[in-house]
Amino acid sequence: MTARPGDHPAAAGAQRGRMAAVPHDWYRYWRSDGEPLEAMYAHFEQHVYHRHSHETYSLGVTDDGAQSFTCRGAGHTSSAGMVMAFNPDDPHDGWAAGEGGFTYRMLHIGPELMAGVLADATGPPARLPLFAEPVLHDPELARRLRALHRALAAGAPALRRDELLAAAVRSAARRAAGSGRQPGAGAGAPVARQARELIRARYLAEISAGDLAAAAGRSRFAVHRAFVSAYGLTPGDYQRLLRLRAARTLIAAGEPIAAAAARSGFTDQSHLSRWFGRCYGMTPGAYQRAVRPGIAPDRAAAPGQVP
Repeated sequence: MTARPGDHPAAAGAQRGRMAAVPHDWYRYWRSDGEPLEAMYAHFEQHVYHRHSHETYSLGVTDDGAQSFTCRGAGHTSSAGMVMAFNPDDPHDGWAAGEGGFTYRMLHIGPELMAGVLADATGPPARLPLFAEPVLHDPELARRLRALHRALAAGAPALRRDELLAAAVRSAARRAAGSGRQPGAGAGAPVARQARELIRARYLAEISAGDLAAAAGRSRFAVHRAFVSAYGLTPGDYQRLLRLRAARTLIAAGEPIAAAAARSGFTDQSHLSRWFGRCYGMTPGAYQRAVRPGIAPDRAAAPGQVP
């Protein structure tokens, strides 16, 4: 795969993948060792992201083309030069807005890392920012995110990465200004929280709509409506997302993928691979090779295919 101008070849710890079934789709992935910081660089023409969310702040820049997605009950499009800004647990999907697809860079920054960087600048306790809109026109923020992304992918020295991270986080916090909507707010929030607590406690088990209704003391329909309104996902999607996060943690720790699938509540490795690709844009095997570079590489399959 040919690198784009201005991008350093993937450094150790970054996974290159070319989609076997969709030859124009590709991705590269990088993960920091020891802190919640990950980076993805990808071009998608045919891949469609299923609705999902991340535990992290997800800040990205569209380099070419345009990506459309839904987030917080509305449709959005990020075209070249625009910034995508998702708060932790912000549900979103995504697809190419045109025939040529889109190329984008995404940074996933853990809330604890964000808080630490801001505390260094302002002193503790640092207030975590919330973005009011998921698409921003902010050339300065886009420039700082690109600089950090390129440094991570190029294997820049740790001090340089830390400096660029601090600059990007401070720029993002200034733009956010704590004005976004916290997930779980609004009418029906207490009902939704009761259902979510049950799912979080028993996400590996079979849970029925009746179980959620009994926990919340409301009808099945009322619980479902309140949950979607509060969190932007159905209860079933949320349970699967928790299983995906558990599998992702196991895979990053070096667990064999089949074992990670079984331990996180999926029927088998194929079942995990389908949903991992739909939500994360890459296969479990490609992710594991990215975050544990000592694993021998093999063909990177298309999202949804078993590697």
